[in-house]
Amino acid sequence: MTQAAATADAIPGASHGHGANPGEIAIGVIVGRTSEFFDFFVYAIASVIVFPRLVFPFADDLHQTLYSFALFALAFIARPVGSVIFMAIDRRHGKNAKLITALFLLGTSTVAIAFLPSYHTIGAAAIWLLALARIGQGLAWGGSWDGMASLLAMNAPESQRGWYAMIPQLGAPLGLIVASTLFAFFAGYLSAADFFDWGWRYPFFVAFAINVVALFARLRMVATPEYAGLFESRELQPARVSNTIRHEGRNIVIGAFAPLASFALFHMVTVFPLSWVFLFTRESPTRFLVIETIGAMVGVIAIIASGLLADRIGRKPLLMGSAIAIAVFSGFAPQLLDAGTIGESIYMVLGFILLGLSFGQSSGAIASNFARAYRYTASALTSDLAWLFGAGFAPLAALLLAANFGLMSAGAYLLSGAIWTVLALWLSGPEKIQR
Repeated sequence: MTQAAATADAIPGASHGHGANPGEIAIGVIVGRTSEFFDFFVYAIASVIVFPRLVFPFADDLHQTLYSFALFALAFIARPVGSVIFMAIDRRHGKNAKLITALFLLGTSTVAIAFLPSYHTIGAAAIWLLALARIGQGLAWGGSWDGMASLLAMNAPESQRGWYAMIPQLGAPLGLIVASTLFAFFAGYLSAADFFDWGWRYPFFVAFAINVVALFARLRMVATPEYAGLFESRELQPARVSNTIRHEGRNIVIGAFAPLASFALFHMVTVFPLSWVFLFTRESPTRFLVIETIGAMVGVIAIIASGLLADRIGRKPLLMGSAIAIAVFSGFAPQLLDAGTIGESIYMVLGFILLGLSFGQSSGAIASNFARAYRYTASALTSDLAWLFGAGFAPLAALLLAANFGLMSAGAYLLSGAIWTVLALWLSGPEKIQR
């Protein structure tokens, strides 16, 4: 009897996919994802309303933001590299060492940003320090992959695969709600001088504190012998990246492009509209952050609805239908950003409804095609590449296009993501039940 089989026998129901309480795993997944997305959105919001002025004061308003978005993309470029590095740590030293190292790097990089001096204080060194911290965040995100989402999917009842697939995605709107609320509070109640001097730094301190709490919450689950046995019995172990790419390269590429519509829309309703409103309208960023918070609440409901719909009609039909709806949305919606508060609100609510329905089922949409021996590593690489291709350059590309060719061109960018999703889902073959 192999060690994995022995472990599976030692855990009631493990060999049949019921060795862990899905509800307990779900709590760990939500805590981890919410902390990651809160950290993500704290930086994203600061990249629109703080870093352009703090780090690039020598440029005009538009180029300040474009330069800031260029640094924003560095984390997505670094993320696959982080996965490669931390998968090696996982193989040699275990998930404990991997998670502690990754989240320590994430916390250090985040709190370092909170202490960042301005360009007026240290010159171009401010740019390099911010870039270094952003790369550190990207490497850490690659390493923070703990496999809990895959474990959740494999322990979920077969009739509720869609419901449990949406649970990790709830972290995105929840993280956005907290981040937007914090920035709206400090920007709304402090003078401009105080906000740009010290007020904007507090959300980064909060992000650091949440990372510490999330670390202990995740370690409590991942590091226990019971869960270590479940990871092993499900073959959710890190494989060598080179072997994974050799055996699963095609499915990794398809999996990276399958969620492009939702990942492109992700930034088209979060980072991009904030930058457009901030640069090209008289709308207060504080007021728009409130609109964004309300939109994120709608997104929570839409993500929950995606779980119900996916179990009724299937994940692939829902993703395909959502991509087509996003394509339609791209043809008229961006222009609403120039239609005042009502137009902005309609844009955000519709956008978050579509985002929730698509993003809610986009995580691991192709994971069922991976061989079990490579699923852990292949899922991590697929997520990294999906964020890189679908989201890493989205704010930069959308703002650059909209500023030069009008908001319609930003819609064309979103349309391209929808087309790639439809093509990838078509190439992925028949939908499978994930086991």
